[in-house]
Amino acid sequence: MKATQITQWCARFITEQVQPGDICIDATMGNGNDTLLLCSLCQKTGHVYAFDIQEQALAHTRQRLLNADVPTNYTLLLESHANMDHYVQPDSVSCIVFNLGYLPGGDHAKATHASSSIEALTKSLSLLKKGGLISLCIYSGGDSGFEERDAVLSWLKNLDSHKYLVIRSDYYNRPNNPPIPVLIIRQ
Repeated sequence: MKATQITQWCARFITEQVQPGDICIDATMGNGNDTLLLCSLCQKTGHVYAFDIQEQALAHTRQRLLNADVPTNYTLLLESHANMDHYVQPDSVSCIVFNLGYLPGGDHAKATHASSSIEALTKSLSLLKKGGLISLCIYSGGDSGFEERDAVLSWLKNLDSHKYLVIRSDYYNRPNNPPIPVLIIRQ
């Protein structure tokens, strides 16, 4: 088995989950890698809603999607992921992707924060259809990363185990606060 980045690890589960025609959300679009993956998987009959608060993220993602020539089955939103419930109906979403931290190459002051991330995660639970998946990558370290990591992990631990299966994995032998991949499955 070759070395795996956290995004590749999560993409395996996302690829198994998303089907043509599905509705998906990229809660933290960043440079558009997950948005592109979701658009490719749900195809022209599905739809992807992608959120970010930075214009730079929107521009990078738009260009990535245009270069990849995927169907125009997406809506890019310059808006907080905490507002995702304004765009999709409850019980309708197959997959929601979160990468908590800051935009690679972007302004660290515009990193995700515990309050809005937990608000978005809470709303995402009601948007997931039965069997739906949340893929969550928690990047911690400097800025607000440790506070956000600890708050999100505490929130996850308190989810109703009869309604949600939470699977946390770790890069156990990596130094310097490696990212934490988490899967949440609505049962």
